[in-house]
Amino acid sequence: RFHHTSTSHLCSCSKTISDEKYQDPFQLGRKDLKNLYEDIKKELLVSAAELKEMCDYYFDGKGKAFRPMIVVLMARACNIHHNNSKEVQASQRSVAIIAEMIHTASLVHDDVIDDANSRRGKRTLNQIWGERKAVLAGDFILSAASVALARIGNTTIISVLTQVIEDLVRGEFLQLGSKENENERFAHYLEKTFKKTASLIANSCKAVSILGCPDPKVHEIAYQYGKNVGIAFQLIDDVLDFTSCADHLGKPTAADLKLGLATGPVLFACRQFPEMNAMIMRRFSKPGDVERARNYVLQSDGVQQTTYLAQRYCHAATREIRKLRPSPEREALVHLTEMVLMRDK
Repeated sequence: RFHHTSTSHLCSCSKTISDEKYQDPFQLGRKDLKNLYEDIKKELLVSAAELKEMCDYYFDGKGKAFRPMIVVLMARACNIHHNNSKEVQASQRSVAIIAEMIHTASLVHDDVIDDANSRRGKRTLNQIWGERKAVLAGDFILSAASVALARIGNTTIISVLTQVIEDLVRGEFLQLGSKENENERFAHYLEKTFKKTASLIANSCKAVSILGCPDPKVHEIAYQYGKNVGIAFQLIDDVLDFTSCADHLGKPTAADLKLGLATGPVLFACRQFPEMNAMIMRRFSKPGDVERARNYVLQSDGVQQTTYLAQRYCHAATREIRKLRPSPEREALVHLTEMVLMRDK
């Protein structure tokens, strides 16, 4: 049902806020994210010098802090919607910190599982310190996030955010499996995408909405916005694996194919080139499979179809967030959906 891309659909997202007052999410979220990485390092206080060095390696302040920024903007949008409060609560900011810690721990573990050698344009922890120490560093970051979560002292928030950790593990197991049936395969891919990427954003947004507003409808709006943006973010990530150069992306291209993974562009391309089915089932393990599959994807409309699907998720996110009372933060979250679609790394 995703096979009816047209240029009018592809262009529509850029018009969604042309008549709105422009709000730069990064500018708006900056004041709440000041000293974010210093605060994370305080959560990671350790006596072991090597472990500290490993934790500091990724929390170097050079990341875009995409997830914490969504979380603080959602916190403000929900607070304003509820009682016109202009402040972010300390507990809401803690959720933003915890989200970044969980995300980084998952990257460390992913790099070990994938035997990756570069991340964010530099060598991975497992390349420098070895797999065993990298796993332990990821575990340590996760445990520190759990301590910070317990300190919030709200059992509902603990339940919401521990769901993220469960989803990350389940998502990784889904990624290790595959489906023969074409429709099952796509559902499997979207479920994996939700669990590995979108659950963190969805549940972090839900957590700050619970802290800021008692209305369950608002909690659902926050959750659905985060879920849809998160899935769109990963879909674009999967597109960039085929369209961006390695230097620009900060990690090798065609990385997913090399790991035996069939992402959106591959699954769409398979509908035009059924001979890819055999390659998908053997996880691109034969010599020449990766290059052949990449060429099939680039000859097909797989990239365009995946981009179109990402746009649909972004439209759904926009529909949800517009249910909140107007605010600069709400408009910044609308604009953020466009930034997700337009990013090139």
